[in-house]
Amino acid sequence: MTDFGNVTIKDVARASGVSPITVSRVINESERVSPDTRRRVEEAIAELGYIPSRLARGLSRQKTGTLALIVPDVENAFFLQILRGAEDVARRAGYRVILCDTRADLTLERELIEEMIAHRVEGIAIAPVSDRSRAHLKRLGKFGVPFVLIDRVVAGIDADAVLGDSVGGAQRLVEHLIELGHRRIGLIVESDQVSTARDRRRGYLQALEGAGLPLDSELVVLSTVDPRGGFTGMQRLLHLESPPTAVFTVNNLVALGAVEAVRAEGLEVPGDMALVCFDDIEYASRLYPFLTVMMQPAETYGTLGTQLLLERIERGGATKSRVVVLPADFIVRRSCGAAA
Repeated sequence: MTDFGNVTIKDVARASGVSPITVSRVINESERVSPDTRRRVEEAIAELGYIPSRLARGLSRQKTGTLALIVPDVENAFFLQILRGAEDVARRAGYRVILCDTRADLTLERELIEEMIAHRVEGIAIAPVSDRSRAHLKRLGKFGVPFVLIDRVVAGIDADAVLGDSVGGAQRLVEHLIELGHRRIGLIVESDQVSTARDRRRGYLQALEGAGLPLDSELVVLSTVDPRGGFTGMQRLLHLESPPTAVFTVNNLVALGAVEAVRAEGLEVPGDMALVCFDDIEYASRLYPFLTVMMQPAETYGTLGTQLLLERIERGGATKSRVVVLPADFIVRRSCGAAA
């Protein structure tokens, strides 16, 4: 009985009476093999149950059938939904997706990119850590690895990108709070070196300016984009001499921490503090009192981004970059203090 798990290319060559190189040519569909030889090799492969290594076969063609998706935080369900969309498109096209988590760390991002280059992935979809990722992205270009930016852009990098309307979405959220009568509105946001944070701060400012409200720098708090950052950011706002009556957080993870901070002070959302944020992920939509959000189509980021990446791989060469901006849905729930 043949042990299929241990069958090698040399076994196939021996059984079909050819060299291992000829077997490799048959596997890789080379035209440099006669029909009779091809038939004998294919019969030996079937009889022995030989399964060619996908990676080895790909390397011989300079193709590995793999793509990479690099994100800054796999604990953020927004990026996991992007992965789902990316995998759906990739699998239909015969590709596998390698997920990489940079943990918003530039050093780790550089290492992961180096690993993906060494692994010879055929393309990369990446949500970069920040504008300081520029050198890492240029390295991809140096090695000829196609890439597409997801959710974020980087100054000085011309590339295909799938983005959300962060400026317009943020402006609409803050305008809604103003319509509800709020005049002191806080913002919990990450560093301006991240394009989405930069754009959402801009939307916040535009809403204030449009309503003739002055900017109070005390109301803008920089934090990490996770529940801990939201908790400490909201604490700072609540302890101001003149605290805000409403807060806009850069995403739903920050909002979760902000709600905890409000409750830790013996207060409630929305009775004592109105709250709005970006992103609507399942567990956030179930959180009492239900968050008012700007919902982004996360899965569509993955599908469109991967489609752009595959087109870039197939076409090759230098072509004009394409930027897709996806609209978000404004969903009013109880956290803002308005009727849904």
